Amino acid sequence: MFTGLIEEVGTITAITPKGDGALVTVAATTVVADIHHGDSISVNGVCLTAVEFGPDYFVAEVMKETLDHSTAGQWAAGVAANLERAAQVGDRLGGHIVQGHVDATVEVLSVAPGERWSVVRFSLTPEIAPLVAHKGSLTLEGVSLTVSALGMDWAEVSLIPETLSATTLGALTPGDRMNVETDMIARHILRLREFEPAGASG
Repeated sequence: MFTGLIEEVGTITAITPKGDGALVTVAATTVVADIHHGDSISVNGVCLTAVEFGPDYFVAEVMKETLDHSTAGQWAAGVAANLERAAQVGDRLGGHIVQGHVDATVEVLSVAPGERWSVVRFSLTPEIAPLVAHKGSLTLEGVSLTVSALGMDWAEVSLIPETLSATTLGALTPGDRMNVETDMIARHILRLREFEPAGASG
């Protein structure tokens, strides 16, 4: 479980095929300071398990499902990565509850720089659009954000200077793709509605 508050921006240094999946090597310092074998680390919003590590890197396994349904399939050496260690019991929850389970990838439609912030508009697929609410929380590239505007097939977030400088979101350009994780409560509500009797209301 994560909070969506990025601890550092690391760099992917290698992608090595392994069966139908891959091993990803990430250069980092903060998230490996107290790392143990099997620890979970969010890499651009994808929850991965560390299987090898050193003082300035860690290696994680990426399965085919993740490669197929997140931007992990396009990762390459040199790609910057938002990193966060799993939350500890008793931590302040400064963002929101994030599982590291990517729902889909979305396309950046526009980036509108402001005097003190930047507004990013991105696409919503029909599958995830019902899970996104105005003023609700979602995660983009592992970053906990609040939806500031919303349409049927798009949403916007407003990025403060801290987010622009401390994460990879400050480098976004139209056409880029991002991992998105919707609010897990919204997921469960949508699933429950599938089991409502026909004609039920209320």
